Amino acid sequence: MALFRNDNGALKCRLHGENLWLLPWGQNALRVLSRPMREPELHPWALLEPKNGPVSIEIGEKEAAIRVGNLAAVVRRLDWPDRLEITYYNARGEVLLAERPGTGALNIQPRFFKPIVGGDFSLTVGFASDDEEKLYGMGQYQQDVLNVKYSTFELAHRNSQASVPFVLSSKGYGFLWHNPAIGRASFSRNLMEWSAQSTTQMDYWICAGDTPRDIERQYADAVGHAPEMPEYGLGFWQCKLRYWNQEQLLNVAREYHRRGIPVDVIVVDFFHWPHMGDFRFDEEFWPDPKAMVEELKSMGMELMVSVWPQISLKSENFQEMDEEGFIARCDKGMNCQMRFVDEDTMFFDATNPDARAYLWGKIKKNYYDNGVRVFWLDEAEPEYGTYDFDNYRYYSGTVAQTGNIYPQLYARTFYDGMKGEGQQKVVNLLRCAWAGSARYGALVWSGDIHSDFATLRRQVCAGLNMGIAGIPWWTTDIGGFAGGDPTDEDFRELVVRWFQWGLFCPVMRLHGNRVPDERVFRETGEELLPSGADNEIWSFGEEAYGIIRNLIDFRQTMRPYVRALMQEAHEEGAPVMRTLFFEFPQDEKAWEIRDEYMFGPDVLVAPVLDADVTHRSVYLPAGAQWTDLHNGKTYEGGQTLPCAAPLERIPVFLKNGSHPDWIGKL
Repeated sequence: MALFRNDNGALKCRLHGENLWLLPWGQNALRVLSRPMREPELHPWALLEPKNGPVSIEIGEKEAAIRVGNLAAVVRRLDWPDRLEITYYNARGEVLLAERPGTGALNIQPRFFKPIVGGDFSLTVGFASDDEEKLYGMGQYQQDVLNVKYSTFELAHRNSQASVPFVLSSKGYGFLWHNPAIGRASFSRNLMEWSAQSTTQMDYWICAGDTPRDIERQYADAVGHAPEMPEYGLGFWQCKLRYWNQEQLLNVAREYHRRGIPVDVIVVDFFHWPHMGDFRFDEEFWPDPKAMVEELKSMGMELMVSVWPQISLKSENFQEMDEEGFIARCDKGMNCQMRFVDEDTMFFDATNPDARAYLWGKIKKNYYDNGVRVFWLDEAEPEYGTYDFDNYRYYSGTVAQTGNIYPQLYARTFYDGMKGEGQQKVVNLLRCAWAGSARYGALVWSGDIHSDFATLRRQVCAGLNMGIAGIPWWTTDIGGFAGGDPTDEDFRELVVRWFQWGLFCPVMRLHGNRVPDERVFRETGEELLPSGADNEIWSFGEEAYGIIRNLIDFRQTMRPYVRALMQEAHEEGAPVMRTLFFEFPQDEKAWEIRDEYMFGPDVLVAPVLDADVTHRSVYLPAGAQWTDLHNGKTYEGGQTLPCAAPLERIPVFLKNGSHPDWIGKL
């Protein structure tokens, strides 16, 4: 067989047992695979079937090239060491990305498959590093970092960490590491490197684009667009850990309704069930779910219900699920994957299609048929008691090889079920995501984070990089999850500042485990999981209440605008929260700002992210005029302004005279 061949518009190469494929996968994109000794497999982990444009392939003796739209790849055979090396170019012939260069006597391979004795391979893929390049994306990591150049990432999910291995480059390309294996990515000064602990092949996707918007659109086309957002995704969501009975939740809903405060969604949190894995309400505390849902709907509220993927050994469903193979397994030791409160649990296997169908059957009977139309899919990483990724196994394979796919398929479990029932618009809240999660209606929140300003600051970068990584629906627990006393003045300041930022998040949702706890008992005297302190907007004092209520009212004013942003995310793949450079790619300074962002195309947001702050500076990008939302004053872009930011004010600017009816209302 020849070294290079054109196989129906795909460039396929074979040398020393390696099969290297470059497949057209989009208008300006390639999917690149390599496998030792065997032909690669086209696993549908995240990538959908492509819609390709014209393709051209040229083959020479020691070099072959494939061009798809504005992206070209050249594969060269080197003399020393004897190997194949790939370089990617844009339409202007400029290098976008190149595999690590030939190293002569060092004999370092750009695609290095290291055998695992008796098994498959660990894989490392290296590319040359460009010191001037800026990189964004990679999902949600708890760090105050926007430009991820010179960063290293664990390719694994944890509580508050969602690994979505896509990066957008300032050089004009997007890159998806299309491999759900546990691994690592490093963007260092001398090398860009991707690795998988255990895999059978290399698989990645690369596209070329002239603007960040163009790259994001192509990426969404490749892995799927977010569906249309339901109307109840646009307003305020009320939640706490935890409303522990039906009357308590209804009384809160009635009080919001009495005060005339619009609430789109109110939430029943975890441990409303008898045992984990029962997937139903505990009748002692929730005697009539259908009537509860109906009363909430009469007040304009949807009920969201928490569902965990854990199956307790005490659950009424455990034996059947265990016998049917619907539960993840441990390769070594006892088959217990998490202990919570006093229950040993294992995880439902979301990668098993029969297990997904079984779980949806339980959800439909016990929740959906009672009127519940939105679900909180907690623990979606899943959250192992110990993150020994090499000790767990799914239907899809070992967690070491396939584990990062879990949250995507957990979202699919509910999306497929709800669409099968005829529901047109689906959104469900998850604590994790991977590439392709957005197409299954995944609204991701940033996990069980602390209640302090340092954590608030980290969420801004997390949300912006999640948008770049293809997850446009994203939110946080307003006020943070862990801790916070509603009577404490410092915490009240934090809640106000978090609410101000939350107003300009894709979904505006209050949640948290406030202190002190309220003890909860059964009628028998058995003590159950406690309920946190009050977490309604009137819980934080009169000053905070007045500010927060105004914020919720302004969210209603913005509702048509937010609806348009959600539609743009659905149609174009554009993030709702956007880096400044997304809208202003020609402004070099916009690529550096990490504590401001655009909420859609028109609204520049500069949140206050530190305690005891009453002023902050705001950079206004060049190429537009900017109107202060609070006082109507207009400024030319390309300058930094000092802005007043007393407790009741978040600096916000409107682009080019947009939304004049908003001025003075916040």
